[in-house]
Amino acid sequence: MNLRGTTRVLGIFGDPIAHSLSPAMQNAAFGKAGIDAVYVPFHVLPGGLADAVAGLRALNILGVNVTVPHKEAVLPLLDEIDPEARLIGAVNTIVNREGRLCGYNTDGLGFLRSLAEDLQFQPAGKRVLLLGAGGACRAAVVALARAGAAALSIANRTPERGEKLVREFSDHFNGTRFAACGLEPAVLDRMAADADLVVNTAVVGLKGDSFAYFPWTALPPAACLYDMVYGPGGTALVSEGRRRGMRCADGLGMLAGQGEEAFRLWTGSLPPSGVMKNRLLAEMKPLPEP
Repeated sequence: MNLRGTTRVLGIFGDPIAHSLSPAMQNAAFGKAGIDAVYVPFHVLPGGLADAVAGLRALNILGVNVTVPHKEAVLPLLDEIDPEARLIGAVNTIVNREGRLCGYNTDGLGFLRSLAEDLQFQPAGKRVLLLGAGGACRAAVVALARAGAAALSIANRTPERGEKLVREFSDHFNGTRFAACGLEPAVLDRMAADADLVVNTAVVGLKGDSFAYFPWTALPPAACLYDMVYGPGGTALVSEGRRRGMRCADGLGMLAGQGEEAFRLWTGSLPPSGVMKNRLLAEMKPLPEP
């Protein structure tokens, strides 16, 4: 990497941040595209977020991604919020336009791109069951509804959280039917019975844990499964789905897709095709035995 006075700086704010794969995939894309830029991780504690955001202007940093726990807290610190990010209630990408900081959320577009590339799935007219009702679910709901999904059902351990999302988004997307439920087996079976796609938006599976109950036998034979969690060798949920003959994908494609869209916002063009995902796949390969 040839750093010089003309090199533009980008990065990612998070706490923790050492685990992030974004520097690897973004730097691979900048190198392949021949763009004079470098992407670095910034460990930003919650108490330092306002100073870190102000530093983007002071240091003329071109832009950053924003990850947990800052996606919601960063909104009032920016000069402009894209309507999509405002609706989701979270920002994951900041662009510095001559000192004016503009916030976007590229998670939804990354999710849709991964559905198309990894599952050959188009949401228009389809019925989707979402597991979880947190921030990842909000991004997925907005993306799916904008893409024309016929019905979205949100299943969560605390049904009230899903019901809150239903009330909020029903007013914005009249063409999509919304429903919410808990995780009781009988209820979940009923919701899964006509689903074209099941999406895990919860953190279950992040550390190798599994769902207490998953409606495998209730799902239609042609249903697809998308797990926003990712890891080396895939997730337990995806492995079980594939064993059952389902079309499945984990969240690695979404990570690449949202990164590609952030790259476009910063540079004005998409990165070379496949570079980010291929770098992520290389990073995910298990280390050889000593």
